[in-house]
Amino acid sequence: MKVPDITGAVIGLDIGGSKTRGIKWMDGIALADASGGSANVQNVSRDQARKSLEDVFTRLGRGPISQVVAGSGGIDTAYDAKALAELIEPFAPDAAVTVIHDTRLLLAAAGCSTGIAVIAGTGSAGWGTTGEKEARAGGWGYLLGDEGSGYWFGREAVRYSLGRMNDGQYPDELTQALLAACGVTGPEALIALFHSGAGRGYWAAISPLVFEHAATGHPAALNMIKKAGGDLASLATKCAEQLNIEGPIVLGGGLGMNQPALQTSMRNALARQGLDTLQVLTEDPVFGALQVTMAHAGHSLPWRFHRASGMTGS
Repeated sequence: MKVPDITGAVIGLDIGGSKTRGIKWMDGIALADASGGSANVQNVSRDQARKSLEDVFTRLGRGPISQVVAGSGGIDTAYDAKALAELIEPFAPDAAVTVIHDTRLLLAAAGCSTGIAVIAGTGSAGWGTTGEKEARAGGWGYLLGDEGSGYWFGREAVRYSLGRMNDGQYPDELTQALLAACGVTGPEALIALFHSGAGRGYWAAISPLVFEHAATGHPAALNMIKKAGGDLASLATKCAEQLNIEGPIVLGGGLGMNQPALQTSMRNALARQGLDTLQVLTEDPVFGALQVTMAHAGHSLPWRFHRASGMTGS
């Protein structure tokens, strides 16, 4: 393994279930920012992941790279990390490549060296550390878990709507909105679409419908958010119990950072467990990659960074 070198360009990657975001830094200054398709091999093929990475690296610009830190879901074993590193290495052949679970980026991006991170994005997971001990909760993937995630909300909206139509009830506002968003007119077509290969990202993109209808008082939508908040709080409390700490608890991920109703639901569920240390991440997780690099090299920097005046991005 190459020793981290912070004298050259550093690239951070946040590889989510729906997209990949990359930032290139030089001396702590972000020079380029680019986004592309998901490179998470739990969601896309290795060929598609490779194409997404190539797109992001191309957009970030050419030049020597000393270090790449990539956070991704599904990094549960050394084999998982090695497989993703092998996809990245051709685009940064001279760099030290570090692959970690994406929840680690959240804690670093929040400026915390210890605590608990909960991600609620396309998927969901919890991770915590005391600096000496680590704990994980959830992160089992959409077939086994991912409660409180964008995919989970999309699936629950489908289940709710199918249940209504199966009972012969007239489609209510949420069901009508779901059918319209999916471009179908009835339960058979909705079932077919769900099993046709529409991926996790597709159903995660349906999740805003639940929050829109919860805001109008829709009982089922409100219940979904209450359950999701409780499930996300459970991830945090399991980590807290294993580590014997109370926090801080950092909530991140596209859903967690952008849906106040979900934040409130999780906060209330944590309060019932006697935990009041929840903070919502305000910095995108990819910024935690530079902090991981600095920690590996034995350095520390302020948690806020500046874009160069000529910074590129897409």
